[in-house]
Order: sequence, then structure tokens, then C-alpha cells
Amino acid sequence: MTVTRRAAGAVAALLVLGAAGCAADPAPAAAPIASYRGGGVTVSLRLAPGDDGHLVLAATFTPDEAGFHLYSVDLPADGIDGLGLPTRLAVRGGLTPDGAVRADRPLRTVSPLDLGVQLPVYPDGAVTVALPARRTATGPSEAVVSFGACSEQRCLIPVTDQVVPLGAVG
Repeated sequence: MTVTRRAAGAVAALLVLGAAGCAADPAPAAAPIASYRGGGVTVSLRLAPGDDGHLVLAATFTPDEAGFHLYSVDLPADGIDGLGLPTRLAVRGGLTPDGAVRADRPLRTVSPLDLGVQLPVYPDGAVTVALPARRTATGPSEAVVSFGACSEQRCLIPVTDQVVPLGAVG
């Protein structure tokens, strides 16, 4: 019976790993290397090998409270009619961006206070943003994040150009 339980456990583990590998999540499956908490959001950063020898830096933005969403990475820098703050992920130091930022969640639109403005946002909850990068120098690297989290009733204090040390990455 022990062999059967072990075999069943192994099959279950393979199914979980297989399902995880088939997900549309652009985030690398690596342990977090850094994190930041502010503006009502926790940001966990991971770095993993990507395609063609590149690295992929992934930042998971998780609002601390239920019912909050983040704005699209494609929102203009100044928002739309001054409303909204795009979710941003950049690198500096020993890393250089090597591709476009992409998110793992579909977009929806909201019209705050019926102002006649449609803002692109991700569904409430966590969103992971991935950035292909390459190593260009020795020494420490940093991620730079910006974001704003809002619910249907209120917005939290936005975070702009927050530097998160990543250390020496390879």
C-alpha cells in the first residue's frame, strides 16, 4: 500500500507541475529575490532565465485589500485626462530592458465617478508584469516600479519610481 500512495503522490505532483507549466502567466517560476510594500500594494520580484538566453524580471503587484485593481501598463504616463497611473516596471544598474513589458491579466475598463473617461485596468487582485532583460554590467541591479491601486470607491496613495534593490544578478 505504501508504494501505491507514493505513486499516487508522484502522479499528483506531476499533474500540478504540468498544470503550472501550461498557465498563461508570463512570470518566471522562481523564488522572490526582492519585495516592496507601499501604496496599499505588495510587490514581489522574481528573476528567471527566459528565451534566447535572456532573463525575465517579473513583478507581482498584489493589493493589500480586496476589491482593488491596478492600471494597465499601456496607460499613458499622465493617465487619461490626468486620471490613473500606469503600472510600470523598469530596470537599471547591471540590467537593461530587452523587450516589452507584458501582464498576465486581461484588461477591463472603468469609468470613475461617471466622468466620461474610460480607464484600462486589470481585474481586482494581483497582476504579474514581466520584463525581458539582459545583463549588461557587473554590480548590483535595481528594479523601478510605479503603480496606483483603486477600488470603485477610492484610490490609495500612488507610488512613483520606487527603487527596489535586486542585488547582483547573473
